[in-house]
Amino acid sequence: MHLTGLTIVHDRFPTREAYPFHLPLFQQTKTVPIDGPVTLFVGENGSGKSTLLAAIARRAGIHIWENRDRSRGHHNPYAEGLADCLDLRWTAGPKPGSFFSAENFRHFAELVDAWQASDPGLFDYFGGGSLTEKSHGQCNMAFFGSRYGVEGLYLLDEPESALSPRRQLELRDLISQAASRGHAQFIMATHSPILLSLPGARILSFDDTSVRPVAFEDTDHLRLYREFFASLTR
Repeated sequence: MHLTGLTIVHDRFPTREAYPFHLPLFQQTKTVPIDGPVTLFVGENGSGKSTLLAAIARRAGIHIWENRDRSRGHHNPYAEGLADCLDLRWTAGPKPGSFFSAENFRHFAELVDAWQASDPGLFDYFGGGSLTEKSHGQCNMAFFGSRYGVEGLYLLDEPESALSPRRQLELRDLISQAASRGHAQFIMATHSPILLSLPGARILSFDDTSVRPVAFEDTDHLRLYREFFASLTR
């Protein structure tokens, strides 16, 4: 365990009228329990789970690989401000780590290609060969397999988006093994029932007016999958 909890300090909100500060969940949640090696954020699209995950990364000093050269039609000056409103509690001070988002990972993979020109052995760290020449799922798994053997705090935003069900099972097992060894701690936002089934994970729901714990069996995601597959056998 590296991170043991966080507090959302409402007095620091720069506004309550713009995203993400207008979300009732952030206005009414004071503390978020991080009391185990694996914490999972679950909730509908737009519920705020990915926003909080990125804010934790920024507050912890973990770099988020982003392509900031792209143009945007609208700029929200408050979009990244939630990080300044968090207080993080650590067991022994901040730990390094990484933030993974399928949306931004391609940019990182392209940078690895560029860095390899001056560091010929860099590809060996990722299992050999360019990450950009692998499929999205293979590329992601190569990164997970190399990175999560290192001590740190690891934040993942919907890593299942490029993974087949079999690869999701492999990632679940990889995270479970790394967490059990005690060197790595994981916080993940996910829609995947496979990843939500991680043994011993604390699941936090973002589908109410405040963050609350929920059992795997009670998640809407598992219920919907069960109902869907049951409908195919009628």
